[in-house]
Amino acid sequence: MTTVRRAVLTLPAAPLGPDNPLPALRAPAGAGAHAVDPRTLAELPRDMARGIGRDPLRSLLPAPVRDGYGRERTPADLDTIVIENDRLRVTVLPGLGGRVHSLHHKPTGRELLYRNPVFQPAAFALNGAWFSGGVEWNIGATGHTTLSCSPLHAATVRAPDGGPMLRLWEWERLRDLPFQVDLWLPEGSDFLYVGVRIRNPHERTAPVYWWSNIAVPEDRRVLAPADAAWHHGYERGLSRVPVPVTEDGTDRTYPLNSTHAADWFYDLPEGRRRWIAALDADGTGLVQTSTDPLRGRKLFVWGTGRGGRRWQEWLTEPGTPGYAEIQAGLARTQLEHLELAAGAEFSWLEAYGPIAADPATALGEDWSAARARVERSLSGALPRAAVDAAYTAWREEAADLAPEEVLAAGSGWGALEVLRGGHDLPGTPFPESTLGPDQEPWRELLRTGVLPAPVNGAAHLIAPLVASPWRDMLETAPADPTTEYQLGIAQWHAGDRAQAVRSWERGLKEAGTRWPLLYCLAVADREDGHPERAADHFTEAFADHEATAGGAEAATGPGTTTAGADDDEGRAPVATALGREALDALLAVDRPDRARALWHRLPDSARRRGAFRLIEVRLLLAERRPDEARAVFDAGFEVADLREGAEVLGELWQRFTDELLPDAYEFRMRPS
Repeated sequence: MTTVRRAVLTLPAAPLGPDNPLPALRAPAGAGAHAVDPRTLAELPRDMARGIGRDPLRSLLPAPVRDGYGRERTPADLDTIVIENDRLRVTVLPGLGGRVHSLHHKPTGRELLYRNPVFQPAAFALNGAWFSGGVEWNIGATGHTTLSCSPLHAATVRAPDGGPMLRLWEWERLRDLPFQVDLWLPEGSDFLYVGVRIRNPHERTAPVYWWSNIAVPEDRRVLAPADAAWHHGYERGLSRVPVPVTEDGTDRTYPLNSTHAADWFYDLPEGRRRWIAALDADGTGLVQTSTDPLRGRKLFVWGTGRGGRRWQEWLTEPGTPGYAEIQAGLARTQLEHLELAAGAEFSWLEAYGPIAADPATALGEDWSAARARVERSLSGALPRAAVDAAYTAWREEAADLAPEEVLAAGSGWGALEVLRGGHDLPGTPFPESTLGPDQEPWRELLRTGVLPAPVNGAAHLIAPLVASPWRDMLETAPADPTTEYQLGIAQWHAGDRAQAVRSWERGLKEAGTRWPLLYCLAVADREDGHPERAADHFTEAFADHEATAGGAEAATGPGTTTAGADDDEGRAPVATALGREALDALLAVDRPDRARALWHRLPDSARRRGAFRLIEVRLLLAERRPDEARAVFDAGFEVADLREGAEVLGELWQRFTDELLPDAYEFRMRPS
């Protein structure tokens, strides 16, 4: 019989560390890596171009940036939930976005996924921390979800066949939408069933993005029912190319045949069954299929170039096998978003399981025969009609069932939204018991119309909310520095930047702790094309935090001081974040003297971090000290939160030498 149970997985793991204390006012730092240049956009089909241009993120609000992790790993126990029948054992990480860590096929002893042997966060999620491997559930906007390293609610529910089912659910905050992921193993089944539902409880349309990302070993052939694909690389182009052999004569269905990182979005014909498979040299591997609403299929490859190999090492242990990703999404490409009508939902069913096909055909040069062979094998193992019937049974009999045994808790943000909006969401309860300290000030605003002032007047201690109902409440609340700070953040998110600046300026006049408001004004200056003024505001914010005991108390609690502290535990999180912003702004306007003065005032713990060693290189070059800049590279450093597609290491290296960039610093993901 199928069972669902708690377990523990021990892995070498880097701790996540604290979230960045500054509000995420800007769009994702790596958004450019997923962009399409305007000339290409004009040549695309109209509906695709509309989807690409639909509701791009203005900022990451209200999600926090998660950049407090490092690269020192020690054994750690991770909570898991195991779903198991006599054929499959599925290991899920409810505290890390509900990621499926492992899909083990018991009769053959095969692991069907790429299973990362470590937990190493890296800056690939929209808001920072992300890790590789397994199957991840991507909701929100183009990129990896802000929930990549966050807990989801988890509980058992009755599956359509009467056995136990695992339900994961949460409130996705970028698009302000609840979603659920139901996983179950019918008795005797070789396939994991996954029912997914995204609901829009609002009285407005909402942009929706979903991709299920499946990591598989890269020494595979990837097959899908398509003769063409949309190719997207880090050169920002998007072009339709033939499959499997592209114009240069290379069979791109083998991940190891690509030199550079790239996406291949398969153009599946209407009416054809949706599936994608990754097969090894024996013709065996993993297949994923779904009901028709999950339209898109994709192959992502790191490539065999130096940059791709370095990223593979960066995300796991050097010397371990590499991986590729096969993916399934609601749109044709990951660059598009769909519209979900008010009160409506998107729902579908996916299935994951083993596949075996004649290797001579499936891996042969005849693409039509290879696809047909895999499709026949899939039809024999799991007919299309069976998937459709399983979806109907799940949606009609199980999707709305109340959870039974709670296995893990997510955030309290869904409970706050249900409390405010009175939403009726059968199957995904967000009870008031899940409300926590982050939600308490907003519940007080909802109850009394007044946003309570935090301890020491540090407005940043209240996590922001930016949806229009909360903005309306802030506009009618008594105006004090905390309310003006939060109102400005909500106005900024809504695109009313001039009004946001006015709110922050009003709050600044009476604020005892000024740095949160100064930081916001600095970001506004930079975004509005005033870099000199931005540098002044960033520097003033850093100085205000440095000078006030309240800044230290805001980081760790009352009683902590900053003056003369060698280990600067109290002021480190805020000082580190503000210092990084201020140094970057000062160097951008060629003020190395002021940057050097601020450098000496940083916490010792900050100067030791790789991100600040990188800033030190920039500072030394600005001071015309190239030999000392080279020495920093020679001594070695790692920027733990280096963004996807970042080329800064190579650019700086070329400023003082024409030697080949060492492998340790080679992260470029496109041709030179």
